[in-house]
Amino acid sequence: MGVTAIDHVQLAMPHGGEDDARRFFVDVLGMEEVPKPAHLAVSGGCWFSAGSAHIHLGVEQDFMPAQRAHPALLVDNLVEMVRKLEMAGVPFAPGKPLEGYKRGDILDPFGNRIEVMERV
Repeated sequence: MGVTAIDHVQLAMPHGGEDDARRFFVDVLGMEEVPKPAHLAVSGGCWFSAGSAHIHLGVEQDFMPAQRAHPALLVDNLVEMVRKLEMAGVPFAPGKPLEGYKRGDILDPFGNRIEVMERV
């Protein structure tokens, strides 16, 4: 008995931010929106997935972006991802060296930190 995986990561967003979230997570990052169950959808927010990565965005009344805590998303081509981010006006900040990875940070439309990394 023990932990076997992370099912999803939840990030907070302000009320009414669903369309901005969709533009970022679907159009920019290339994730797919996953329909929320009806009994959960009433509280707003939206869910996204790509491969084994699942991100849920939930509405938080007194929203404050996560600046240090963050999900780290693996990508298969960081150079291409950075190009796509730049074309969408999303700044990319290269990360400190970490053996076995190329990596950096971006912010979602609400200011939450997201790390993107490629295994090398």
